[in-house]
Order: sequence, then C-alpha cells, then structure tokens
Amino acid sequence: MNHDLSIAFIGGGNMASALASGLAGKTCPAGNLHVVDPNADVQNAWRQRGATAASTPDEALRACKVWLYAVKPQQLRDAVAATRQWLQPDTLIISVAAGIRADTLAEWLGEAGQPWQNLVRCMPNTPALVGAGVSGLTALPGVDDAGRTLAESLLASVGQVVWVADDAALDAVTALSGSGPAYVFLFLESLIAGGVAVGLSPDQAHQLALGTLAGATKLAEQATDSPSVLRERVTSKGGTTAAALQVFEQADLRGIVRQALEAAAQRSRELADEFGK
Repeated sequence: MNHDLSIAFIGGGNMASALASGLAGKTCPAGNLHVVDPNADVQNAWRQRGATAASTPDEALRACKVWLYAVKPQQLRDAVAATRQWLQPDTLIISVAAGIRADTLAEWLGEAGQPWQNLVRCMPNTPALVGAGVSGLTALPGVDDAGRTLAESLLASVGQVVWVADDAALDAVTALSGSGPAYVFLFLESLIAGGVAVGLSPDQAHQLALGTLAGATKLAEQATDSPSVLRERVTSKGGTTAAALQVFEQADLRGIVRQALEAAAQRSRELADEFGK
C-alpha cells in the first residue's frame, strides 16, 4: 500500500465508488481519497468508507497526486473550469467520462497553446461495479512510464486493463467492451425468454441462462483453444446445437454484431464531436 498516494475523485457516482472500493485500504489508505460531489448522500457514503468529501472543489485537490474525473460528459467542461486552479505540474489526470477525447480535455485543462499532457483517458464498463470490469486506456505523450503504471494499477483494482494507441481505438473499445454488457444482457434476456417458450419456468430459465453464460465465458477464458474451436466441439453434425446455430447463421448473427459495433463506434465519434465543441 502506498501511504503517499492521494487521489481526488471529481464526481462520486457508481463508477468512482467502485474504483474507490477497489483502492481503499489496498492501493492507498481510505483517508487518502477525496471526493468532490454536490450530492450530500454521496458525500456521506464516501465519508463512511473513511474518505474525505466536499460539495465543491476545494484546496484539498492541490495535494492529490491523481485527479480522476468521473462526471457526465456534458458536465466535464464545467468541472474542469471549477478545478483547474488547483492543478500542480505533476498532477496525473485520469478521465472516465465517455465521449470526451483526450486532446479535447487536454485543451480544457491547459493554457492557450499548451494543452495538458499528463493525461490518461479510459473507458471502463459496468461490471467494474462487481470487480469484474475491463477498461481500455490511452495516454497522451506527457504520461511517463510511472504514470502509465499508476493509472493501470488504479483501473486494475476493478478488473482487467487493455492499453490502446489513441482516441480512435478507444471508440472501438467503447463499441465492444464499453457498450458490450448491454449486448450480453440482451442475449441473456433472449435466452431466458426462449427457455420459457420451450417449456421452462422463468426461474429455471433464468438460472440456466446465467449459469450457461458464466460457465461458457470461464471455459473460453481458461481454454487454450479459440472460441471457434470450442464451438465446434459442442456442435455434433445433425444434432441439437447444429440446428440452433443454423438459425443464427441464416439470420447472419455475425454480420448483425459487426453492424452493431460499427454503429456504436460511429456514435462514439459523433458524441466526441458534439461534446468537444
């Protein structure tokens, strides 16, 4: 545990709270966490875990080595304007705000002609709330190896971390893992409804669907073979699985998934353009 590391969370909602839970008492003492959030209930929740809290940005930010912006994208510019007076030359900025490009945030934080370069942008996903997230990270050139290691360790407290080259790649991360849990939940809903349609009770279908997804994912994670090989091993020629997969192929499931990710990535680019104005 690093007793010298202090972290400020600008915005104390679900994702920030998940990160704080992963960090407190492990990466740094809970008392080294400081949150800025206007919601009194949020502040109290943070104080109960041992952190300090404020309703508006304050002097405590000056002493924090890391600032993590976890506000809604439409609120980020105002949050930056309210906090940047306490920026120090070595402050590491981490943003989990969706839709705001790293270079846009760098301009808001820096001076005219001198954008802030010690900045990491990341795209986590909601399974981080149970410590099983996966986050895509990209860093501006001003982030040194120590800064990258620190940012990675913070996000790794709630799951896996994947570094990508730039904001364009982070749009792809957003389309796959950022939005991905919703795709899985939709498939889970469909499995449950289908199970009920073929004769199971809702509770039975729910349990079987959850267990199947969890088990298949765990098998794919631990296996040395590719998902396609694992699929082929389950599929006997002329059997039940083959009959089901034929329906998916006829509906062009692969093409539908590809189109869905392309639509999500395009929307991510559009939002970045809108929020960056």
